[in-house]
Amino acid sequence: MSLLIHKPGLLTTVQDLGRYGTQKYGVIVSGAMDAFAMRIANLLVGNEEGDAGLEITMMGPEILFEQTALISICGGDLSPKLNGVSLPGWRTVLAPKGSTLTFGPMKQGCRAYLAVSGGVDVPVQMNSRSTYLRAGIGGYHGRALAKGDRLPAGNMSLRSLHMLGLLAREAENNLGAVSRWAVSADLIPPYEPNPKVRVIAGEQYNLFRDESKTLFVSEPFEVLPQSDRMGYRFKGPKLKLANTVEMISSAVTMGTVQVPPDGNPIVLMADRQTSGGYPKIAQVASADLPLLAQVNLGGKVRFQMISLREAQRQLVEREQAVLTLRQGLGHLQQQK
Repeated sequence: MSLLIHKPGLLTTVQDLGRYGTQKYGVIVSGAMDAFAMRIANLLVGNEEGDAGLEITMMGPEILFEQTALISICGGDLSPKLNGVSLPGWRTVLAPKGSTLTFGPMKQGCRAYLAVSGGVDVPVQMNSRSTYLRAGIGGYHGRALAKGDRLPAGNMSLRSLHMLGLLAREAENNLGAVSRWAVSADLIPPYEPNPKVRVIAGEQYNLFRDESKTLFVSEPFEVLPQSDRMGYRFKGPKLKLANTVEMISSAVTMGTVQVPPDGNPIVLMADRQTSGGYPKIAQVASADLPLLAQVNLGGKVRFQMISLREAQRQLVEREQAVLTLRQGLGHLQQQK
């Protein structure tokens, strides 16, 4: 089965959950910006959570399905349509052979994730299929998709085949079908154009002036146009250290909030570097990374300081909910 790209959209790339185990060699992780949405989309089509799919940014592509497939679209709402009919997000969809998927205006968020049964089957490079655009590594020839590209999909799992059989019974006039099952509204992140994002104190938090600590959690910070998959650059109150200090570069991760000399924070994202030498005022709580990944340029973010224990509790609760979803989808295989 393959996907034929008629129109590539603004920036559509192949991504999975990232390239781990190579940072010690200076190779970055990459992967989906909103990894949670990618994971759920994969589960909804019977894939493994880490299978490769498409990250669609702001303006979506036009895709022809050359064989019947299961698809799911999670994350931001970019007005998807299958054969001209609007599709709901966070559900399983049967796309018959010859179907065309298109996208329209952004309604919520700025990144959508398309999973297809079997996963996008591009070559694995350094344990991942993710695209790192700056180095031309992974994905489809190391680049964003272009008109005329044909992406192969892998073999469907038994879970996918069973879901396909259930939906095929409901398909009419070869127009496809949308599942009755859906992701609970409680599990879907509360995406907002101007969200409140929870953070924990960073390694150098106590080196900042008390006034800067207060401003960091009391004033909004605007996402600048210079932001990209490497990091979100913010404009807001200047954050200053109490005293000048010499920093030694140290490890960073997704969600690390660094403050360069100009005082405007940078939150590191999927294509982050392997280490950083700027002071770290905070770390975004893992459970809130999806909220940040869906903020568009010009969006305003407020940071809320929480404890490490609270951040861990939120993550555990979310992962328990994901487990419940996975088990619920597994029960579909018991249906005749």
